[in-house]
Amino acid sequence: LYRPGGAGPFPAIVLAHTCGGVSDHTDMWAKRLVGWGYVVLAPDSFGPRGEKNVCSKGNVVSGNMRVADVAGALDFLNAQPFVQRGKIGLIGHSHGGWTTVRAVQKAYGLAQRGLKASVAYYPSCNAAFDTHVDVPLLILIGDKDDWTPADSCRKLQAAGFDRPELVGAVYYPNARHSFDFNVPDRTAFGHRLGYDPVAAPDAEARTKAIFAKYLLTPR
Repeated sequence: LYRPGGAGPFPAIVLAHTCGGVSDHTDMWAKRLVGWGYVVLAPDSFGPRGEKNVCSKGNVVSGNMRVADVAGALDFLNAQPFVQRGKIGLIGHSHGGWTTVRAVQKAYGLAQRGLKASVAYYPSCNAAFDTHVDVPLLILIGDKDDWTPADSCRKLQAAGFDRPELVGAVYYPNARHSFDFNVPDRTAFGHRLGYDPVAAPDAEARTKAIFAKYLLTPR
């Protein structure tokens, strides 16, 4: 749990970690979001389930399973006196991005729990399951991503959403997986990861803007 200084109440954001679990990447994003004026809750989806990371076995703890963690985080945040009840966003990266795309599906009812906006960085998209979005969703992904291919998100868009006005997607031509994390290029589990100096700041600005639109303005 990360908090801005002061008594609040503040809007809040649930931060869904990557397949590597809670990490330096999680901490980087949490501190960034706090700097924008949000309380941040980053639940550990793996430790309580007996896993450290699931990067080579992503379905052991699936995005669907992690929706329950998001729901619990929403309920926890809504109960805190320093949080603006019903003013909560969700951001996730990679496995957490998959979780985010799943969590905004109408069947889970998280809009009724106060979820107002969401951002999914390089998520897994599935046209068979993910067209029933009922919370504003922004997808940010690189065309050179060889772990969660951008084409799966294009196919999802082509399949059509129940409420297409809620969904936006940005495809960065030269960006790879983990394009927002400013560390040296590397290979992980057979996939190439790398920071993109064009995509990262653009995605950050878009993330800040969507959360400001839905969490900082009266609605």
